Amino acid sequence: MRNGKTLQGLLMLFAGPAMVWLAGCFPAQAQVLKYEVDPTWPKPLPGLMVTGRAGGICVDAQDHIFEVNRGDLQDKEKLVGTPAPPVLEYDSDGNLVNTFGDFKTAPASIHGCIVDKENNIYVAGNDDAVVQKYTHDGGKMLMQIGTKGLFDSSTGLITGIAMNRSKTLLNKPADIAVDPTNGDIYIADGYGDHRIAVFDKDGKFLRQFGEQATKEESAAGDGGKFMGVVHCVVIDNNGLVYVCDRQGNRIQVFDKMGNFKKSIWIKSGHEETPDSLGTAWWLRFSRDPGQKYMIVADGRNELVHILDHEGNEITKFGRPGHQLGEFTHCHTLDIDSKGNIYVAETDIGRRVDKFKLVK
Repeated sequence: MRNGKTLQGLLMLFAGPAMVWLAGCFPAQAQVLKYEVDPTWPKPLPGLMVTGRAGGICVDAQDHIFEVNRGDLQDKEKLVGTPAPPVLEYDSDGNLVNTFGDFKTAPASIHGCIVDKENNIYVAGNDDAVVQKYTHDGGKMLMQIGTKGLFDSSTGLITGIAMNRSKTLLNKPADIAVDPTNGDIYIADGYGDHRIAVFDKDGKFLRQFGEQATKEESAAGDGGKFMGVVHCVVIDNNGLVYVCDRQGNRIQVFDKMGNFKKSIWIKSGHEETPDSLGTAWWLRFSRDPGQKYMIVADGRNELVHILDHEGNEITKFGRPGHQLGEFTHCHTLDIDSKGNIYVAETDIGRRVDKFKLVK
């Protein structure tokens, strides 16, 4: 029986809907979880509405799913379709229940989203210099950190040399985390700068940590040195800060003051570290109180890694491709209270998928 359960725990991918079997964290529990892609999620959008690149996806406390959409339709799509608004809200069955945002004011190349404990929505933009906070329905922008179009660079322009030091300006931010204990806002800043910038709940700068790594520092795993894009930031229930060092092929873990604790490596199997594309693209924890699982998007290998909370890999699923359950630019993800995983593909992938936990 034990060997049978071990075999069931191995990754199984089929040509049809992708199925994943993974064993529980500990042999004594021997729980087997089965994931399969849900071909009915999301439902068709109304009218001729078409989404562009999916810049991010996040789940609220009611298991509603928010997709942030860049609205950049391809030429043929522009002839017959209408761009979807920047933010789309789906229920757990995939029905579109709300949209909001204006591309004139939303962050350029909208990137990443989170929902805080008060049900507010935060978004960033990796071609811009702002993080914005909205009410849950999107009816009101509550806060903006940074100045749209003015970058923390040598010239203030997107083309300038990153300065990595401003207390008021950002530089192509990618992700946001909000400390549930005091409302402090941690920004993965990002595609231009190479830091975590921390602001209080009112948007006042508090501190920062992180800087650009050399190739040697990245290969050695030096703490606080980021190679390429600082792509995600998450605060776990223990108060530790997890940061995606994308081209460094690792998750770096810090305390809230920026003191380095450890690295969780996600090796590519293709290039030595640093990696031109990188593996550590996105991270979210399961919603149970102990946050038993760490879910990592690996856009380098088009995989979703399932780790335990300490960072030990349990299994992984996915493969490159355009068929149902396969990935093209596996970019960001989130997980709902039932354990279902939602993956957003950007660039030429341009879709969101639900991987359903089958009991």
